[in-house]
Amino acid sequence: MSTEGKDAAASPEKADDTPLRRAIGPGLLVLFVIGDILGTGIYATVGKVAGKVGGALWLPFALGFVVALLTAASYVELVSKYPKAAGAALYAQKAFKVPFLTFIVAFMVVCSGLSSASAAARAFSGDYLAEFTDFLPPTLVALLFILALAALNLRGVSESVKTNVVLTLVELTGLLVILVVGAWAVLTGEGEPSRLGEFQAEGTGYALITSVLGATALGFFSFVGFEDSVNMAEETKDPVRTFPRAIFTGVAVTGAIYVLVALFSSLLVDYRVLEGSSGPLLEVVKAGGIGFPPKLFALIALFAVTNSALINIMMASRLCYGMANERILPRAMGRVLPRRRTPVVSIVFVTLLAAGLVSTGEIAGLGDTTAFLLLCVFAVVNIAVLVLRRDRVAHEHFRAPTVLPVLGAITAVLLASPLSERPVDVYIRAGVLLVVGIGLWGLNKAVMKTRGEV
Repeated sequence: MSTEGKDAAASPEKADDTPLRRAIGPGLLVLFVIGDILGTGIYATVGKVAGKVGGALWLPFALGFVVALLTAASYVELVSKYPKAAGAALYAQKAFKVPFLTFIVAFMVVCSGLSSASAAARAFSGDYLAEFTDFLPPTLVALLFILALAALNLRGVSESVKTNVVLTLVELTGLLVILVVGAWAVLTGEGEPSRLGEFQAEGTGYALITSVLGATALGFFSFVGFEDSVNMAEETKDPVRTFPRAIFTGVAVTGAIYVLVALFSSLLVDYRVLEGSSGPLLEVVKAGGIGFPPKLFALIALFAVTNSALINIMMASRLCYGMANERILPRAMGRVLPRRRTPVVSIVFVTLLAAGLVSTGEIAGLGDTTAFLLLCVFAVVNIAVLVLRRDRVAHEHFRAPTVLPVLGAITAVLLASPLSERPVDVYIRAGVLLVVGIGLWGLNKAVMKTRGEV
């Protein structure tokens, strides 16, 4: 891995190059990336992944880590080369210069963030909350949850990111509890090591391969989040130098934690029990034998899924803001609150979409929808890296070895393909979202044509 550029002294960042406030430093960004990746995926979908693969739960998470690392290298190269909000949409536009493709990519990213936030809302209203109360209907709880996060997002990026730091530390604590529980089980001879090599699919042929691919595709939902951070480029101090270390550190830390959590979960709890719970890590704590209070762990898990939803709502709104500035969405999406300097119209827009998605599925379906949409986007981004190698910029930036984006594109297409055997409702949900996106694209084009802007 290397850097390249014509003039290392030339900086793409100027004090007045964005109306947004640059409030995120290196430490905050690392915690932001870790906090964005950790959360709903590992706290809520471990059981669903186990249901697809069996006791060899660690394998899909190890494969997901490799796929995430490949695509993370592409994102690092592009965000250090073009440190602006809009992320994948910006990269697709610069590489292919096809406005329709740019919009579809951008809208898929927005919807992936919102389906992720909706999965988090569903997780919040499930078994973890049931440790305290089941008085309110889960859907109502999920909707109120989304509205509360929107209110925090409106207050400002500084407040949201600082909240993210606190929640990240809390959710890390919860995963450390799982690691301690697992280590104690190993030291005391508890658990069933034979489960770690058990596969749900019988035989060693096609069924086993598709089972592992399906589990990896769903497990990949746990790794999404690093791509969201690039949409904070205009609110990050010295983004060219800050992002490479932050993204790679975040993916490496979460990857190691996920594999260990998966190992210990399978060691202590049968995969069929994990599959039947919307709070699978709570089952691990109860089986661990160290007397950690289940209610305390449930509270930690509620904070964890809150963090995931907060960051995804925040990132989706910033992406809409960036697209408005690129004239992919109407100008109104770029409006900011004068005092808070937050993109108010975009926040309201994504909140309404998230509220709608909450009613369309449960955790596994919404999580798989997130993974599918992002895998399609990741394939485009990995190809865009190669296309944009011919575009030189005036400042030094990170450059990934060519083999990484090539492998990143291949693995993303493989996991997004029908070989992963994901449920039909995931494709239907993604298709409906794309139809909505195409409708918005046509409306925006019509408005621009009416104003003589096309």
